[in-house]
Amino acid sequence: MTPEPSSPPAARRQRRHFSMIRTFVLADFVTLGNGFSGAGAILAAMQALATSNPRWLWVAFCLMPVALVMDVADGRIARWRFRKSPLGADLDSLADVISFGMAPAALAFAVGLRGNLDVAALLYFVACGISRLARFNVTSAELSDGTGKVKYFEGTPIPTSLVLVMVLAAATWQGRIGDALWGGVWNLGPLTLHPLALLYVLSGSAMISKTLRIPKF
Repeated sequence: MTPEPSSPPAARRQRRHFSMIRTFVLADFVTLGNGFSGAGAILAAMQALATSNPRWLWVAFCLMPVALVMDVADGRIARWRFRKSPLGADLDSLADVISFGMAPAALAFAVGLRGNLDVAALLYFVACGISRLARFNVTSAELSDGTGKVKYFEGTPIPTSLVLVMVLAAATWQGRIGDALWGGVWNLGPLTLHPLALLYVLSGSAMISKTLRIPKF
């Protein structure tokens, strides 16, 4: 009697629905909360542009510290429970790119940094944030001490971009957005630049610096 052929490997794998979710630990869900907050801030900034309603900017501003709390909490929870998933580090980096890279850039665009050179500065900032997180993931092992804890950051951590968000929130509070942005606008031939965008260039450059070493507490 011919034995019944076994199921192919692909078919067996398909039966394990949501296997990725089953690998998540509590810290990973907190990390996702970080990403959700950052994505919500981006969507709120887009809604502010679509409706010309500054209240949506305040929704975005309020979501940013929530993202920071989640970002700090996930690591603490992982250490407290002595559990981390294989996806944890990658989830954290991806969430940070959204919350502390794209969200501050989207907010800057929403409040008025929309000139040619402004956009270039914002793209540079996001690229620096992505590069900084990639470098940290690659070098974290050699930067760690005997316990596996990273001793210091090379360059400023990407959550320091919340300082930029605070500047934008202060400008919004004073009604200095759009054409009334602090510092005015520079017209350089066909190009335009708001000096405020240079803060994003400085922040991005500080993130990828190898000379700046920030102790990690």
